[in-house]
Amino acid sequence: MMESSMLAMVLEKPGRPLTLKTLPLPVPAADQVLVKIIACGVCRTDLHIVDGELPEPVLPLIPGHEIIGTIVSEGRSLLPGTLVGIPWLGYTCGHCRYCKRGQENLCEQAGFTGYTINGGYATYTIAQEKFCFPLPSMYGNASGAPLLCAGLIGYRTYRMIDTQAQHIGIYGFGAAAHIITQIAVHQGKSIYAFTRPGDAAAQAFSKETGAIWAGGSDETPPQKLEAAMIFASDGALVPKALADTDKGGQIICGGIHMSDIPAFAYRLLWEERSIRSVANLTREDGKQLLDLAPKVPVKTTTRLFELHRANEALDQLRSGKINGAAVLVMPA
Repeated sequence: MMESSMLAMVLEKPGRPLTLKTLPLPVPAADQVLVKIIACGVCRTDLHIVDGELPEPVLPLIPGHEIIGTIVSEGRSLLPGTLVGIPWLGYTCGHCRYCKRGQENLCEQAGFTGYTINGGYATYTIAQEKFCFPLPSMYGNASGAPLLCAGLIGYRTYRMIDTQAQHIGIYGFGAAAHIITQIAVHQGKSIYAFTRPGDAAAQAFSKETGAIWAGGSDETPPQKLEAAMIFASDGALVPKALADTDKGGQIICGGIHMSDIPAFAYRLLWEERSIRSVANLTREDGKQLLDLAPKVPVKTTTRLFELHRANEALDQLRSGKINGAAVLVMPA
């Protein structure tokens, strides 16, 4: 018998803890599906939303955009029981100039799961059917949740790097870094991990994941880098990465939020170095990553929290106490 209500952790005002509530079960529209959630990753973007660093969330809001679940209501192509993942990009218009030229991640009317659309800190959610990714069975649990944002954004960031680059730096070794390191190493790349100065645990974790060198963000790597990915939200890491990068090097900023980048000498950018940002993801990114991940195979490191402990998970992420990814698991 179908349940008539659901549990959800709700953000009522940025800067305040989430509140556990019992809400009516949402009813999907014709182009949507109802999904029973198994697990939802806790992403740094969620933290930026909860802390008020990303403007204008649709309130009250159920955060969360790394969702693993099963289809409950039959869609046009997805049948009940289908295992799916629901990502950050939750809706695009399909007809703006960006959608028409294959840049749906820049859609002028995009909707974002857990930001402008209710997300996965709940036992159920509704989602646009065409933005649900069917998942390999091996990721039909909490271990799959980080792939839906940390993995996808990490993969899009990595895809922007010239395929010939061999020595790649990663600044900020969290959920995205520990996934993309496995993929890069699988493809024969050498990864240099930068963490907060003195964070021996994160440096050890990065080496366990496959990095050949790890040090603080204030240290110089033993090899000039050909490219760098920045996942930490500290803008001061941009000139640092430029200084660590060789001629023609690429700096790819993979976060949705970053503090201001300080002024830096032009000589750091000269010699055809470049700086580029990553915005959101496309469904093609998702298809490619979810095809590749089982072949590596990507294994995520997670710390599990019950749904009602979402505020604790956010606090631990905020204080840098999570190696890998925090994931909320739903009551049976």
